[in-house]
Amino acid sequence: MPTSSRAPKRRTAAPLAASAALLLAALLSAAPAHAAPTADRDDDTPKPPAKMSDVGGKRLGRPGTQVSLKGGAPALPKGLSGLSWMVADAESGDVLAAHNAHWELPPASTLKMLFADTVLPKLPKDREHKVAPSDLAGMGAGSSLVGVKENLTYSVHDLWLGVFLRSGNDAVHVLSAMNGGKGKTVQEMQAHAEQLNALDTHVVTPDGYDEKGQVSSAYDLTLFARSGLQKADFREYCSTATAQFPGEYKKDKKNKGKKKRESFAIQNTNRLLTGFQVPQYKGIAGVKNGYTTHAGSTFTGVAQHGDRVLLVTVMNPQKEEANEVYKETSKLFDWGFEAADKVEPVGTLVRPGPKGLTNGSASDGNRGSGKKAGDHAQAAVSPGEDGSGSGGMWTAIGVTGGSLVLLGGVAYAVHRRWPLPELVRRRSRG
Repeated sequence: MPTSSRAPKRRTAAPLAASAALLLAALLSAAPAHAAPTADRDDDTPKPPAKMSDVGGKRLGRPGTQVSLKGGAPALPKGLSGLSWMVADAESGDVLAAHNAHWELPPASTLKMLFADTVLPKLPKDREHKVAPSDLAGMGAGSSLVGVKENLTYSVHDLWLGVFLRSGNDAVHVLSAMNGGKGKTVQEMQAHAEQLNALDTHVVTPDGYDEKGQVSSAYDLTLFARSGLQKADFREYCSTATAQFPGEYKKDKKNKGKKKRESFAIQNTNRLLTGFQVPQYKGIAGVKNGYTTHAGSTFTGVAQHGDRVLLVTVMNPQKEEANEVYKETSKLFDWGFEAADKVEPVGTLVRPGPKGLTNGSASDGNRGSGKKAGDHAQAAVSPGEDGSGSGGMWTAIGVTGGSLVLLGGVAYAVHRRWPLPELVRRRSRG
């Protein structure tokens, strides 16, 4: 992969000259349907490759912003600084707008979506596991942790809460050990990415920690979220705001000579879900955030307004402001919900499978990646009889309970149809 595809986070920022800004504004107003930058850029801003994969459509392989506005469509938000981002309709698969959608960049913990989509169906949630010291070996320095302890027993359900809420690399490593080890898990993740036609992704670690050669893209992360959201347990975990996590055993004051296991509260690191330090986004239902020094901030979210469900991914905003990835995601959600019927799609989210089907036709997009979907082994995960794969009927899902705090007075239902069966839908009660 070219070194330019793995861009470090920019450390400085300066506005363009006023004359350049005026020229840019004139160009935008004169040709709103063409690719154009959406944020002030410096010469030291990392540059995308001149040629990227065109899986999902040729325009998605071009550098820069891709959008085709119809009459009356709102302009894209100002001030977007993500090196890569994308707005897509979760059900139709239409890509409404994108910026360097196939740029291969470090994904940080958003790669945990692929980990969960690959491993979650294989481990029963009520299975318990006593943590061995070897289970926690090899975690990167400074890893995010939920607080898993050696020689204590945890359920699979507990561990997934640790993965989704606290982005716990310790929980990822234990689940990987339960799945047969890190190496096997990485192989299965890579195979599953290729089965989904997420061909920009190279997996080195299951937790997303910075490692040489580990990359993904806004396009691929969106595919992982879309696939994961078809699974009821995935939806439950990624939409959980707070939970209790098992702690250590301590003396029971009420029963002398006995010990009682304590628990402690954990909160989701997805700030658009919890409303911590940024406004909670109306209709948000997941999915996953991440941060490392090399990757910067990354985020993929899903939200619903009315009958419209959108997926937004933002990778590595260059504007150095607190919570910038959430601010830019919110702007893109707002734009997408307003513009959805007023733009021509610039691409599509391809379906899983060896031919990379779009909405009924074979994608011609695999040429740009130098890879061919189906060249590698298919993923070990297959749709279950509970409908965690494609197809099915209308069903309801219970997500109330001790592990979930419902936000904003919302109710959940399940809508099951291709291309996004069983998507969590948040509806206002009044």
